[in-house]
Amino acid sequence: MKIQFIGATHEVTGSCTLLEVCGKKYLVDCGMEQGIDVFENVPIPVPASTIEAVFLTHAHIDHSGMLPKLYKDGFRGSIYATSTTCDLCNIMLRDSAHIQESEAQWQNRKAQRAGDELVVPVYTMADAMGAISRFRPCEYGQVIQAEEGIVVRFSDIGHLLGSACIELWLTEDGVTKKIVFSGDVGNIDQPLIKDPLPVEETDYLVLESTYGNRLHEKPGNTVGELAEVIQRTLDRGGNVVIPSFAVGRTQEMLYAIRQIKQEGMVKGHDGFPVYVDSPLAVEATGIFLQCDQSCFDEETAALVRQGINPIWFDDICLSVTSDESKQINFDKRPKVILSASGMCEAGRIRHHLKHNLWDEKSSVVFVGYQAEGTMGRLLLDGTDKVTLFGEEVQVKAEIHNLEGFSGHADRDGLYSWLAGFQKEPKHIFLVHGETESKEGFAEYVKEKLGYDPIIVRGNSEFVLEHDELINKEEALKDAMDSEALEITKNKI
Repeated sequence: MKIQFIGATHEVTGSCTLLEVCGKKYLVDCGMEQGIDVFENVPIPVPASTIEAVFLTHAHIDHSGMLPKLYKDGFRGSIYATSTTCDLCNIMLRDSAHIQESEAQWQNRKAQRAGDELVVPVYTMADAMGAISRFRPCEYGQVIQAEEGIVVRFSDIGHLLGSACIELWLTEDGVTKKIVFSGDVGNIDQPLIKDPLPVEETDYLVLESTYGNRLHEKPGNTVGELAEVIQRTLDRGGNVVIPSFAVGRTQEMLYAIRQIKQEGMVKGHDGFPVYVDSPLAVEATGIFLQCDQSCFDEETAALVRQGINPIWFDDICLSVTSDESKQINFDKRPKVILSASGMCEAGRIRHHLKHNLWDEKSSVVFVGYQAEGTMGRLLLDGTDKVTLFGEEVQVKAEIHNLEGFSGHADRDGLYSWLAGFQKEPKHIFLVHGETESKEGFAEYVKEKLGYDPIIVRGNSEFVLEHDELINKEEALKDAMDSEALEITKNKI
């Protein structure tokens, strides 16, 4: 039994881990890297056609976004995920394929004019539909004999509707080892979804560390803070632009704005319009609306029982077509605009930034993690100008960060979930975090619990039978300075 860490070893995106059990290959997540590729994922070291199955923690593209590429390269196995994750991936992977095809068409128009070589999209809509056909829905708490030597159970991790921690029991040559993949651990007391469920025990734990060295602001009146931003922006006659992840965060924002409107928290602007400008967000909102109330936390379920739609109100304007999107910027009324992508790297949000960043009456409100190198991170870090569609735009709008809406557990949240294990795992592998975050959390855990987590480096491999860590990247680097280069390569 072996585990090899392919992606999200130095960063927050691109999660992908390779398992080998009974001589067969499996993946846990197959995500797309987002932001700048300072640490580019190593290629999956086996042919896609030899991968028997994928176990998917949740639908976000940094965990699921390369599944169509896997299918394109020959994968024909099963993709195990919760039922809601299957539903969300049905729309998210199609949307991602559309982006890949559109981006390739745009680049090829430029390439043709310049006489350069044409590019091929990472994957197409046909590849996405092929991947979608491989999904196998599972229910929370259900124990499933998924493959030879593999039993799996998904439990709610409170990060996104349908998100899961994956428990895997791996059996080979009569020896069984349990390994748990946390996926993205959710923040507590978030709207709509439940808090993360604890896991009692495991031999090995693969734990994310996105906010491993940081604390979210003390829980306060985050909805009130959002209402204040909306109030002063509308009073100035400006627009509130919210870059929002289409799946999960957009619906949480609609929940908050419904409350703001219902309780009259914004004065003097009755009926202010709220645009949801993302076809993906519109479809995802439909999935949220159709969910059984058992998927929601108690507060949201109580609203549903009272006949209150928790994420809907009279003043929502849904924008699906590109023409509808363009018309938003011709609407002179002060308004709220929710648009994707959440890190401002692509999509319609960039058009809204172009129309609003230069205007000191407007505000841009960030409500989620901004990866290093993204447009969102630049704006949060205080840049005074950005380039959008080849045009330099001055940043004069108010920039605001609402950390209370983070879908990730902070350091204390990660620690609390880890402390829920009834006995210490043999090994804890820290992934899905920038280096400083992983190192900070490792030190904190060692101080508080006496555990000594392994900070995963690129392309590390761990042999479970022998509790032996092989870091291929570091081994090759060391070998460069010795006469044993060829011997080392052969061993690796």
